[in-house]
This record gives sequence, structure tokens and C-alpha cells, in this order.
Amino acid sequence: MSDQENDYSDEEIRENEPSVDENGDDHYREQADRVFEELQERLGEGDPQPRLEPVRRAVELLGDPHRAHPVIHVTGTNGKTSTSRMIESILRATGLRTGLLTSPHLQRFNERILIDGEPISDERLAANWQDIKPYLDMVDTALTEAGEVRLTYFEALVVLGFAAFADAPVDVAVIEVGMGGEWDATNVVESQVAVFTPIALDHEARLGRTIAEIARTKSGIIKPLAEVVSATQTPAALAELERASELTESRLVVEGTGFSVSTAVGVGGQLITVHGRAGEYRDVFLPLYGEHQAHNAALAVAAVESFLGGGTTALEPDIVAEGLGQVTSPGRLQLVGIEPPVLVDAAHNPHGAQSLAAALGTYFSFSPITAVVAILDDKDADGMFRALAPMVDEFVITSAPSPRSTDPDELAAVAVRIVGADRVRVEPSLNAALDEARNTASEHEKGAVVVFGSITLVGRVLEIAADEHWKP
Repeated sequence: MSDQENDYSDEEIRENEPSVDENGDDHYREQADRVFEELQERLGEGDPQPRLEPVRRAVELLGDPHRAHPVIHVTGTNGKTSTSRMIESILRATGLRTGLLTSPHLQRFNERILIDGEPISDERLAANWQDIKPYLDMVDTALTEAGEVRLTYFEALVVLGFAAFADAPVDVAVIEVGMGGEWDATNVVESQVAVFTPIALDHEARLGRTIAEIARTKSGIIKPLAEVVSATQTPAALAELERASELTESRLVVEGTGFSVSTAVGVGGQLITVHGRAGEYRDVFLPLYGEHQAHNAALAVAAVESFLGGGTTALEPDIVAEGLGQVTSPGRLQLVGIEPPVLVDAAHNPHGAQSLAAALGTYFSFSPITAVVAILDDKDADGMFRALAPMVDEFVITSAPSPRSTDPDELAAVAVRIVGADRVRVEPSLNAALDEARNTASEHEKGAVVVFGSITLVGRVLEIAADEHWKP
């Protein structure tokens, strides 16, 4: 459900074991793994550099691949990845060949670069990397000689994504910001549409201590004369988007006044009616849970309307139905197990936890709910526990596969202060924590397990669920 700014560092991103390539040859898999290893040798995503010039220099040396196609640029605090995937899916339903750059990945690095709806192949990933590597080396050398940090993991990834899209080639690229906006490595693009999901407090040390400061940083993706599409925002955030739109002579439309959505619970998801900028799309099936996903869908529709017709031309209803009907959002309220049901969700801040709590109360009738929780040490654990306390019967505190995972005993102390000692257990081993939670849920007819708190945690649970066949 909640999408996030990049929460991985070099040490905490891990691949699955090598497997056979889709063509029956593991040669390209090994080459792709080496690309990932080389990226991990760079400064990690947990320490982004507030700069654009090195990426600009790299893409200039490559012949500006980021200018080979139009761009829809997406930022916000929560919902970025889900919204980006919806935009891409609708665009693909129109017949366009799409590129999608998102982060972080859940299980395998290739997930970050999608071409026409599929993760980039190992072969093309390795080939594109070899193409750009000499130019990255040139930029690295110049940075090192100037006493600066060489291109970071994320900066190199962004250049790789641009090169892959130009090589494909794609008709349009949907680019998700890594962190913030103004100085994010993706912001070298000249986007035709800037999209803003809800802006809330997160990464305060990097982006600002207030919502206004964070929104100001994110508003930096708005380019001159762009179409700007935003979810409902707080007054402070909206004021910053209005200011940036006025300065760039861009046109801003906001959910509520420019477009809207209504939703009803459906089997396997929800039925939504979107009143877009130019058209109305009634009773569209969205195979995702949570009212927040309905709002993400409306934002995506408005973004595509803005891109294809400047917000004045309605989309074909069948295209909207196809695009939203086939969309997926891995790790966001995803059912990964049955008997007992196990849901994983990427909620990693209070805003995301509030959306998770609302979805649990609306779309499911689980009782009791046992949560398996691990939270990174720079997150607002207090706010997350407060948001989920009304919905969760027991919290099993564990560790995420990350050096930044909060010590389970320290995290448990936060939970106990909010919900009481009788609703908190500590199990540092993730596998043991999952076993305990699933055993507890299995004792009740409607018992279920919910895993949240960190994308690194969710990614690992997805692997465990697949390995142990929790869901046929």
C-alpha cells in the first residue's frame, strides 16, 4: 500500500540465488548479477547526494538518452510506485511502448526498470550497463579529482534506466523520483507531466522538518509549461505546488476540484468511478485493496489525460478498464499466504500505516490480526504503532534484513508504551516471528497475519512465502 522513498543501503539490498535465464541460459543472469554487484560498490541509496550536475554530465556524454521520449515524472511521500505502475499500465493499454523506472525493488534488481510492462531482461540489463560504463567511469574520474563522491548507486541506476529506455526504444517513460524532487537524480528529465501523490512527513533529515519544506523540495520537478496533477494535499503542501506552478507557468489540477473518485468494495479489489479531467469512467474494476489505491487510480487517470490530450480529451473507457484492470502493485496489501491469510504491506511511516489500518477495516473481516513488525531506525515507529493499534490484536516485533533495523527490544518498548505489554511479543528471528504469528492466526477461524514496517522486511517475507508455498 504505502510506497516509499528509497530505504535501501548497499548492505541491505540482496538478490535471490541465481536461476536459469528465461531463455534457458544462466549466462546472462550471471552478467546481470555482476552489474548489481558493481552498483553495490557505490555509495548507497541511504545517503543520496543533493546534486544534479554529475548525472547531467553522464547523460550528455551518452547523447542525452533521457530526451529520446516524453516523460511523466512522479513524486510524493506515499503511493508513488502504485501510481506510477497505474499510469504505465493505462499508457500501455493505449498501445504505447512504455518504460517505467521505480525503486526500490522487492526481490530482484531488474524490477526497477520495466520495458512494456516487464522487468528488463538480464541480457539487455548487462548490455546496457556495458554501453554506459565507460562514460560513468569518465564522470567518476572527474568527480574524484575534484574531491567529490563518485556517482552513487542511485545516480548510476538512473543513467542505466535512461539508456535502457532509449535502447528499447520506448514511446514514453514514467519516472519515479528516488527521494524528494528538486535535487533527485531523476530530475535531469524535462517532463511534460509532473505528478504528486500525497505529501507527508518522511525523511525529514534530508527533505525538511515541515510538510511545507518537503513539498517545496518535491515541487522542484515541475518544469516550465508543464501539466501538473496532484492528489489532495494539506494546505501547506498545496501552497508550495501552487507557487511552483505559477513560477513555471504550468497548469495545476488537484483532486477534489479537478478530478475525483468514488469507490465500492468488490471481490478481489474494488469498483471505482473516476471523474477525470476530461471524461467519466464508471464501475472500473481495480484489483487492489484500499481506498488510497482508488485515489491513486484517479490520479493516474488524470495524469494520462493530461499527457495524451492536455486534460481536454477523454480516454476510451475500455482503455481505462484494461489499464487499471491488469495493474499490480507488489508488496502493497499483497496476499502472500492462505491458511492462514498473510498480507504484506510496505507501510513504513505513519501516513502509510493509517492507510493500511483503513484498508484492514474496510476490505477484510480478519479477527484477530497478528502483526509482524520491523522498522528502520530513522522512522517514526511511535506514529506507526498508534495508527495500527486499533486494528491489530498483537504485535510480534522482529528484525528486518537491514543494518538499520531497530533493535527488537527497543522497538518493543515503543510498542508497549502505546498498546501495553500484553499485546507485544519479541522474536528477533524473522522466520520464528512468522511461525509464531501464523500459528496464532491458525487457531482462529478468521485469524490473519499482517507484515509491515519496512520494504526490506516485505521483500524477505515474499521470498519466504514463495519458498514455503504459503499460497498455492
